[in-house]
Amino acid sequence: MGFYADRIVPRIVDRSCGLRANDPLRERTCAGLHGRVVEIGFGSGLNVPFYPETVATVSAVEPADLGWRLAADRRAAAKVPIERAGLDGQSLPFPDNSFDTALSTWTMCTIPDIATALAQLRRVLVPGGTLHFVEHGLAPDAQVRRWQHRLNPLQKRLCGGCHLDRDIPGLLTAAGWQLPELDTFYADQAPRTFAALSLGTAIAA
Repeated sequence: MGFYADRIVPRIVDRSCGLRANDPLRERTCAGLHGRVVEIGFGSGLNVPFYPETVATVSAVEPADLGWRLAADRRAAAKVPIERAGLDGQSLPFPDNSFDTALSTWTMCTIPDIATALAQLRRVLVPGGTLHFVEHGLAPDAQVRRWQHRLNPLQKRLCGGCHLDRDIPGLLTAAGWQLPELDTFYADQAPRTFAALSLGTAIAA
């Protein structure tokens, strides 16, 4: 990772994903988390205020040292123990069946090998464990998708590998997850190219 990826991208993510308009989405996504939680793409800890009381511990997977430092105040205010326990969602350093629930918010767009990461999450969750997620990705409208494909190379360069046009529900299904709860919609606070969201829970099939 170079200077831009190490020192700039975590701040961009903190500002862009830390908009107050995202708070209700984080609250919806975190609802139902319980027990031992693994959170991939912990970032600057923007989900911490929304962990429900049913969460016992959080194992945070976060590659950026700066992101972890930006989370210091949120971690200090957390009501549950949070440990930085991994650096790469594609290679989770945990035994099988280690966690009750998993959390991912605006993270699947960036992981280079998302199929491997989703397989890793299945491995470390207990049978019947749930993955709670909100992600941006491929829009339902053809005109918006065309712009996403055009802008995707620039988006990846500027935002640390973030893809605008990943089909998140399709990737989950292909990786063997069932989607009993899925809501797809456009967020209000951004252009539709960037605001096609999928929010729900997934269970390993």
